[in-house]
Amino acid sequence: MNTSGKSGPGLRERVGTSLFSHVAGPSGPRNRDRIHGTPGPRWFGPERPIRTVHGDASMFIGGLSALLLQSLHPRAMAAVAGHSGFRGDPWGRLQRTSTFLAFTTYGTAEDAQRAVDHVREVHERIRGTTPDGEPYHAADPHLLCWVHVAEVDSFLRAHQRFGATPLDGAGCDAYIADAARVARALGVPDPPCDRTALAARLARYHPELRATAQARDAAHFVLREPPLPWVARGPYAVLASNAVRLLPPQARTMLDLHPAPYLPEGLVRLSGRALTGTIRWAMAALPPREEPTEAR
Repeated sequence: MNTSGKSGPGLRERVGTSLFSHVAGPSGPRNRDRIHGTPGPRWFGPERPIRTVHGDASMFIGGLSALLLQSLHPRAMAAVAGHSGFRGDPWGRLQRTSTFLAFTTYGTAEDAQRAVDHVREVHERIRGTTPDGEPYHAADPHLLCWVHVAEVDSFLRAHQRFGATPLDGAGCDAYIADAARVARALGVPDPPCDRTALAARLARYHPELRATAQARDAAHFVLREPPLPWVARGPYAVLASNAVRLLPPQARTMLDLHPAPYLPEGLVRLSGRALTGTIRWAMAALPPREEPTEAR
């Protein structure tokens, strides 16, 4: 019994704090203060759609869907399997990715460039050979572009389906253009800047895609062996089912993924909206983000 006269954190705050700690890691509070509290110009002002998309709970579904889609490029998947440590440290990989997105989306221009420079240094060191004998290099602009377009397409699909405020057509194009700013900094020479160009670029990669043993193994791990306590497996199953349904049909077929086939599409989508709404509700209990008022 609590006899101190003060009540502990409520359910909403506990869930929000737990989600934040898993996604942002032990350095999350410090990074959050730096990202939102450091004065200086930003790559993206508060009105830009990249902030709307990347700050929404739909990213939980979009991020998982992006991992599945990205795995279909054999050389990209081999680089992940050989160097990312996603099996041994899946939360660490998620935290590094979310921190990068946070710094480039919301941080100062200086911190955003520093985050990009670090990723480029890491990419430069990652080289190897696929199980089929194909050489890969993580800094290859062709592979970087695949990772980028698969990610942007997945994030935007998730936001349009589950986001609190879906974008109109012009907003979707503006989001893709915003994301292209980051892609160019990472070494993608000509990233797509609107929906038409994004669809065309994805189509150009189709002949290169296939579900390798590494891709199927990764899909099995992230969908059926998540490093979560049993109490969290139910919500995660909802997230995973919606992430799979979000994939283009060709990708689902390649990976032989059939999420909850006995449930109609509308019911699965409704469960995704309920889950993202719950995440949004819980994360709103975290301390408000206060940014400097200086011009960006």
